[in-house]
Amino acid sequence: MEYFINCNSSTLAPYTTPLDELRAAHLYRRLGFSASVDTINAAVGQTAGALVDNLVDQALAAPPIPAPTWADWTNDDYPEDDDLAGQMRRAQREEFAIAYGNALLDNGLRDRMSFFWSNHFVTEIDVYNCNSFLYYYINNLQRNALGNFRTFVSEIGLTSAMLYYLDGVRNRGNNPNENYARELYELFTLGEGNNYTEEDIIETSKAISGYTNNGEVGCTQVTFDPADFNTENKTIFGQTGNWDYDDVINILFTERPNEIAWFICKKLYEFFVHPDSDDDMGNAQTIINGMAATFIASNFEIAPVLRELFKSQHFFDENAIGVIIKSPFDLYLHMIKETSFSYDDSTVASVVDASSLIGQTMFDPFDVAGWQRDRQWINTNFIIGRWLTSEMFIQRFYQADQEQFKQFGIAAVGPTGSTENDPDVVAKAIVDQLLPKGLLTDADYERAYVVFREPYLDSGYYETNSWNMTLENTHVQVYLLLLHLSREPEFQLK
Repeated sequence: MEYFINCNSSTLAPYTTPLDELRAAHLYRRLGFSASVDTINAAVGQTAGALVDNLVDQALAAPPIPAPTWADWTNDDYPEDDDLAGQMRRAQREEFAIAYGNALLDNGLRDRMSFFWSNHFVTEIDVYNCNSFLYYYINNLQRNALGNFRTFVSEIGLTSAMLYYLDGVRNRGNNPNENYARELYELFTLGEGNNYTEEDIIETSKAISGYTNNGEVGCTQVTFDPADFNTENKTIFGQTGNWDYDDVINILFTERPNEIAWFICKKLYEFFVHPDSDDDMGNAQTIINGMAATFIASNFEIAPVLRELFKSQHFFDENAIGVIIKSPFDLYLHMIKETSFSYDDSTVASVVDASSLIGQTMFDPFDVAGWQRDRQWINTNFIIGRWLTSEMFIQRFYQADQEQFKQFGIAAVGPTGSTENDPDVVAKAIVDQLLPKGLLTDADYERAYVVFREPYLDSGYYETNSWNMTLENTHVQVYLLLLHLSREPEFQLK
């Protein structure tokens, strides 16, 4: 896989040229999990400003997943038989994974962001092992995905999932546990070693004590117990007082706004624009500075930062397109969205399972630092797994409905899709629909054309210009081309 250097020297000034197909597709690949031919065609000719505002507004208005029947269950609500209880928990978790997978497919930017935050405010279901905690954690991510970051930090830290995962429930006033305080600064707000001390961590752990569970029924939401709170004065970032949890958040955002803004905007930049923000070839640092200034000026509202970034010349620069390696979920969800192939809950369940096989288990990142993304997604084992599972999905879609392959080929070409006589034109349209910048060389395109032509090679149709996509077996051509493309390096990029 070619190493992409970040040479993007464009600015945060608005991109005002009406969107072409390349940049419309780029926008949807980054803001959500890509989009259909029709959605991209509808975006062509629009301005980035109007389209981005519409997509951000939709994300802000999107309702969270409705509470399942088991949202408030404790261990007492499950059967006494451990095997039956285990089966029920697994079934509930699978049900919720499908619901969240459908949300990823349906809700565009809102759940692109909620999924991003799940890899920032990391928890692992295998550690806290409680489905009701999982529901409220995901609900928190969805509600705050584009909201106020200060509110988000405060709320996510009091979810039972986080309190159990980072030992908050063991943080008693007379015996403080430093785990959550450390991650609050190191991973969630400031970045490792960025203007905090070990003493700040120790003092913070005392201030956020008291959120404990003292032998209640398992899987009970955590509440504050004043008896477990440290009532001594604490000194945090030079401020002394009998601080509690709310005070910690206030002091953090008052005393360290620049550090927070830079750390979060750097992560947003690397997720949405380019994985390398430290290259000297472009001006990523300047862009992050501009984003951070907007973040602070908007009192840590997330949406204004995203609006500015997604409307910018920097975001739509040629050097920003096709330079991020797809995550496992990207790999499969992009394919579903871009082809418009029909799917159901069993398809979504298969996406969840396949993603886990190649390194991305829903609700269960690798560790507290999360999935490391980008080049970490590609190694010898994972690339083979990506090829084989992509082929598996293509084969399943083909077995379920061959006609949809033909219709995808026609739609990819546009208004002349059903009458186009040149198979290379159709093949190129399909390639360009699925790959952010197409294939790298003319020779790569020629190999794709050969694959696409093969089923009608001896028919005489090509020589007489009588071939078109309405012929009986053209679905086979699209199928073979998709299988071929799924193993091309460019298929791994977004």
